[in-house]
Amino acid sequence: MLRRFEVGLLSHVRDVVGERVARKIRNELGIAVERVRLVRVYTVEGLPAERLDRIPASQALHDPVLHVLSDTPLAEGFDWIIEVGFRPGVTDNEGRTARETLVLALGLPPEEAWDLKVYTSVQYLISGALSEADAARIGRDLLANDLIQRHECRSAAQWRKKPGFEARAARVTGRADEGVAEVPLSTMSDADLMAFSRANTLALSLEELHAIRAWYADPQVRAARVARGLPAEPTDAEVEVLAQTWSEHCKHKIFTARIDYDNRETGRRETVDSLFKTFIQGSTADIRRAQGADDLCLSVFKDNAGVIKFSDEVSVCIKVETHNSPSALDPYGGALTGIVGVNRDPMGTGMGANLLCNTDVFCFASPFWKGELPPRLLHPRRVLEGVREGVEHGGNKSGIPTVNGSIVFDERYLGKPLVFCGTIGAIPTTVAGRPGHEKAALPGDAIVMCGGRIGKDGIHGATFSSEELHEGSPATAVQIGDPITQRKMYDFLMRARDLGLYNAITDNGAGGLSSSVGEMAQDPGGCDLDLRKAPLKYDGLKPWEILVSEAQERMTVAVPPENLDRFLTLSREMDVESTVLGTFNDSGLFLVRYGDKPVACLDMEFLHEGVPQMRLEAVWEALERRPAALPEAADQAGLLKRMLGRLNICSKEYVIRQYDHEVQGRGVVKPLVGVLRDGPADAAVIRPQHASERGLAISHGICPKYSDLDTYWMMACAIDEAVRNAVAVGGDPKRMAGVDNFCWCDPVQSESTPDGRRKLAQLVRANQALAHFCRGYGVPCVSGKDSMKNDYKGGGVKISIPPTVLFSVLAIVPDVNRCVTSDFKREGDLVYVLGRTRDELGGSELASELGAACPDAPQVDLRTARKRYESFFAATQAGLVTAAHDCSDGGLAVALAEMALGGRLGAELDLSPAPADAGLLDTALLYSESQSRLVVTVRPESAKAFEALFAGQDLGLLGRVGAGPELSLKRGAATVLRAPVEELAAAFKSTLDW
Repeated sequence: MLRRFEVGLLSHVRDVVGERVARKIRNELGIAVERVRLVRVYTVEGLPAERLDRIPASQALHDPVLHVLSDTPLAEGFDWIIEVGFRPGVTDNEGRTARETLVLALGLPPEEAWDLKVYTSVQYLISGALSEADAARIGRDLLANDLIQRHECRSAAQWRKKPGFEARAARVTGRADEGVAEVPLSTMSDADLMAFSRANTLALSLEELHAIRAWYADPQVRAARVARGLPAEPTDAEVEVLAQTWSEHCKHKIFTARIDYDNRETGRRETVDSLFKTFIQGSTADIRRAQGADDLCLSVFKDNAGVIKFSDEVSVCIKVETHNSPSALDPYGGALTGIVGVNRDPMGTGMGANLLCNTDVFCFASPFWKGELPPRLLHPRRVLEGVREGVEHGGNKSGIPTVNGSIVFDERYLGKPLVFCGTIGAIPTTVAGRPGHEKAALPGDAIVMCGGRIGKDGIHGATFSSEELHEGSPATAVQIGDPITQRKMYDFLMRARDLGLYNAITDNGAGGLSSSVGEMAQDPGGCDLDLRKAPLKYDGLKPWEILVSEAQERMTVAVPPENLDRFLTLSREMDVESTVLGTFNDSGLFLVRYGDKPVACLDMEFLHEGVPQMRLEAVWEALERRPAALPEAADQAGLLKRMLGRLNICSKEYVIRQYDHEVQGRGVVKPLVGVLRDGPADAAVIRPQHASERGLAISHGICPKYSDLDTYWMMACAIDEAVRNAVAVGGDPKRMAGVDNFCWCDPVQSESTPDGRRKLAQLVRANQALAHFCRGYGVPCVSGKDSMKNDYKGGGVKISIPPTVLFSVLAIVPDVNRCVTSDFKREGDLVYVLGRTRDELGGSELASELGAACPDAPQVDLRTARKRYESFFAATQAGLVTAAHDCSDGGLAVALAEMALGGRLGAELDLSPAPADAGLLDTALLYSESQSRLVVTVRPESAKAFEALFAGQDLGLLGRVGAGPELSLKRGAATVLRAPVEELAAAFKSTLDW
C-alpha cells in the first residue's frame, strides 16, 4: 500500500528556507517573487493500512511544535506550485533516514521493515505575478536538475482543479538481470571498434582495443576460457573491467606516456619516458635520499593517500582528489561525492586513518556571467551554489571540519568547473602489532564489502572522467553521496581496525568492486568474486553493472577466516551492512562469477600491466614578448578598493561560514582571523593529537592565470605559494610534504585538439618546474592526481580550462603556541616587507583589472626564497613575529589592506624602503605579484634581533601599525593613498555578500 504524507510549518513559524529560496530566485534569476513556502512530502510504500494510520501519532516524520502533518494536500495561498523529487533509482538520503526512523518509531519486525520504502519530494509554494515561462524557468534552472530529478509545475487554478500530485515510487527488491553478453571484437573493423568504445563510454583508444583483441586471440587464452565455460570473445563485464582499469582516470596514461619533447626556444630535443617517473616520483626519491634520517615519508605513491611521520604515536596521511565532470552535470551530487569520496581515501590508507579535516579548492566561471549557455551546461552561479552545498553537506554531516581552501575564477571554467577536495587523516603508528601504514590482503582472506548498496548511479564514472564533457555525457555517471551511511561505516571500520580484524582495506572509488577488488588482489595474486551475493539498491542491474558501479559509501576489506564471525557480528551491532563476496587467492586470475555462471576471467598481469604505453609529441615555442602597456593609476585609493573587490581577491567568508571548521576541536589557526574574524588566513593549523602542542600546517598554492604566459613559472609559483603560506603561520620549511593535482585541457594532438602538441609541452614544462622546485625546497610529493580531459564540446563550441595545478603542503609545526596570523595586532608594531618586488605584472590581477597586456609572469628565486623562509621560521620560533601575511594575488597593496582590515588597525607606511627593482612606478610596486614575499609585524623591542636574522637579505622597514582607522601609504614625501580601514573592509566583503 502507498500513501503520501505532507509536512508543513505551522502558521506562526517563520519559513527561513523558503525565504532563502525566494532570495535565490530574485538574485540569481532576476524574477520578482513575493514569497516562497515549502511543504515536504513523504511517500510511504510497503506497509499495511493499520501501520500507515499510526504514522502521524508516532511523530516520526514531523515535529509537532513546528509542523503540521497531513495525508491530504496542505498547499494553499499561492500562485504557482512546483514539486521536485528524485527520479526512480537515484539515491534519496532523506528518504533512507525517514525509513530508518519509521522502523524504530513503529517497532517494525524485520519481515515488515524489509518491505518499507520512503520517497521524498519538496513542494515550493510561490507567490507573485509570474508568467508560466517564469515558473517553468524557476523549476528548470534553479530548483531541479533534470538529470537526476523530476519536477512538475502548476498554477493555482490548475491546482484547484486537481489538488495533489501523483505519488511516484520505484519498488526495490534487489534482484539482478543475470545476463552476460559476448562482445565480438574479432569481427569488428577499426571504425566499428571506435564506435563501440564511444557508444559504451569506454574511453579506449584504437591501439588499446587492438591489444585487448590480440590477447583474446592467443590460443592458450582461448583454451583456458573454454575450459572455464567462458566464450572465446570477451564478455561485456571483461571489456568494462579493462576499460575501467586502463582508463586515463585510473592509469594516468598521459603521465606515463613516452613523450618526444621539442623545445624550439632552446633548440633542444629530448625523450621523456613517463612524466610521473621522471619528474614526480624521481624528485621525491632524490629528496628522500638527501634527507636521510630526517626523511618524513612512510608511504608514497602506492596507497590511497601519502603517509608521513608526525610523532611517535601517530602518522599523518593526505589525499586530494578532483570531481570535475560529475560536478559539471550535477554540482551538488558531484561535489558531495567528491568530498565523501576523498574521505574514503585516508580511510582506506594503510590499516585505516581517523579523519582529521577536509580542504576544498574550487575553480568557476564568474557567478555574474551573462550570456546564453551551451547545451548541458549550468549557470556558474548555480554551479557555485551546488558545489558549495555539496561539500558543506558531505563534510558537516560527517563531523569532519573544513579548514582550508580557496576559489579561483576564470571564464574558461564555464565548460568544466574544477572541484578539488582533500582529506587529512591520522593513522596509529602501530595497529595490532604491525605498522599502521602498511597493509596486504593474503590468500584465503574473505572479500567483504561494507557500507552502502550497489546501484546504477556511478556507472562509467572512471571512463566518463577520462574524456571531454559533451552533450551526450551519460547521466549514470552522476552519483549522490550519503554521509550518514558513510559515517556509520567509518566508525565501524575504525573499531574493527583497532581490534585487528582485517588485513587490508580500500575504497570502492572509480570502478567500484572492479577497482577495489582488482587492486587488492595484486597482493595475494588473484581472487574469486561472486556478484550474486552483492546487495543492490534496486532491480535490473546486469553483472557488469554490479561490478563497475561506483555507487557511494562502500569499502572493501580483506578479512582472515578466523576473524570473519567477529567482523560480521560487530558490523551488525553498529548497523552497517557487510557482505562476504568471495575470497582472495594466488591463482593469478581476476575471476568473477554470478553464482555458478562465469562473468569474467582475466589474467592479473594483463589486467594491470597490459595497457600499451602512449607515444606522444610535444612542441614548445615561446610566446612573442610585447612591451607592457600599464597606465599609472590617478586614484590609488579607488584602485585599491576595486582590487579588493575582484573575484579572485575578495572575501570568501560567505562560503567559509557554511563549513564547520570547529568540530573535533583541533583548530589552532582558523580560516578567518582578526578581531572580527573576517580577515584571511594564509593556512590552517590543527592539532592532530589533542594532548600535544605539536601541530600541522595545511596550505596550498594555485595560480592558473600564469599558464597563458608559461606553465613552468605557473608551477613554480604554485609551489612557492604553498610553501610560503605554510611558513607564514609557523610551519617548519624543513619538515614539509607536498601533493600535486594537475588539471589539464586535452594535451593529445587530434582533429578536435589541433594545439595538442603545445598543450603537452606546457605539461612537460610544469613537471620540469615541479621537480626543480620540490628538490630546491626539499618538499617531497607523497601523493597526487591528474585529470587530463577538462574540455567541453557542444553547441558548436569548445571550451578548455587553463592549465591548472593545485599544490598542497603539510608542514610540521613544532609548537602551536608560536603560530602567527595575518592581522595587525597592536599599535606601534613595526611593519617589514621581506623579499624583492620586480616588474612582474604578467597574469596579475592588476593587469586584468586595467585590461593591460603584460608579458612577464612572476618567477621564483629559489635560493633566496628558501633562505628567507628558514630565517622567518627561526624568527617565529624565537617569538619575534606578531603578524605575517604573504603577498600573492594583488601584491603588496592587497596584503597590507588585508592585514589592516583583519586587525581593524591602520598604519602609517613609507614604501621607499621596500626592496624593489629600480624605476618601478607606484602602481607596479603596489600590485606586482612577485613571489616569495611576506609582510611581517614585529614589536619594537624585537626589531634588532629580527633584523639580525635577515642580515644580507632583502628586507625593508616600512613604518608602524597605527591606532587610527586609516591605512596611509607614502613614497618618500609623496602620499600614494589614504583609505579608511572600514572602507577597505567593505570593499573586500561586498562582492560575494549575498
